[in-house]
Amino acid sequence: MKAIETTGWTDYELIDTGNFEKLERFGSITVARPEPQAVWSKSLSQAEWDSRADAYFVRNKDGKQNHSMGDGERGEWRIKPKTKEQWFIQYKSQQLNLNFRLGLTSFKHVGLFPEQANNWEYIYRSIQQIKNQQNNPKVLNLFAYTGGASLAAKAAGADTTHVDSVKQVVSWARENMEASHLDNIRWIVDDALKFAQREVRRGNTYNGIILDPPAYGRGPQGEKWILEESINEIITLCKQLLLPKNAFLVLNLYSMGLSALVGESLMKSIFGDIQDIEVGESYITDSFNKKLPLGVFIRFRL
Repeated sequence: MKAIETTGWTDYELIDTGNFEKLERFGSITVARPEPQAVWSKSLSQAEWDSRADAYFVRNKDGKQNHSMGDGERGEWRIKPKTKEQWFIQYKSQQLNLNFRLGLTSFKHVGLFPEQANNWEYIYRSIQQIKNQQNNPKVLNLFAYTGGASLAAKAAGADTTHVDSVKQVVSWARENMEASHLDNIRWIVDDALKFAQREVRRGNTYNGIILDPPAYGRGPQGEKWILEESINEIITLCKQLLLPKNAFLVLNLYSMGLSALVGESLMKSIFGDIQDIEVGESYITDSFNKKLPLGVFIRFRL
């Protein structure tokens, strides 16, 4: 197992973390919002946080979570005058040039998980390797949210299918595709588990599968998703959907109850002894050198 730091951003900066919050700059906008992993103290004073933050997320008093669009907490943003509630940022590397429309949502997210840039690069490289062996690789992105991984797959030249249960989020992902000057991603508004079941029945297969499931969620027809209860079934379906060679799989886990070892054991119980597997934690370092863990990843190539 290893920890992989996400670096390389120009339009993103993790300024400070602590007291269960994080202070981040996305392009021209700086936001402060909850972060359950930041159990240490802040390096900057609260007055400095208040001064720097253009928008500060405040939880609802009832503390209820919004399971319809992921596992974010419900609340509201306290926004300084003249602060944009929607804006664009860019991720640019040697391989990728992607643009994202961000927005302040009622469930604390802004439409992007910047630590995932490391996985975008992995997806791009994996598809390039597959293209050395065959034309038109197919990639399936489940629980695809606003589409960072879908954009990376499409930019690499893959026939990309994007599945998310929330229609507004799929529309958001389409905006990101257009802003990134890409096209022809296949958009599916559906429950990820039900879609995977139907794809197995249809006999479809893919060179790459990406999964970024929430801890809790709801499908478009009210289908209930609980990660610990359903992850084994959906990975079993992925085993049937993934080609036995010239293929890759990327799984992200954000649930604090599931460790990297759980993910590794799950994969090996279903796929057998995988040779080219990477297992670990994604993290970003704030400007005071505090490392903030932001999820577990399991990824491999066949």
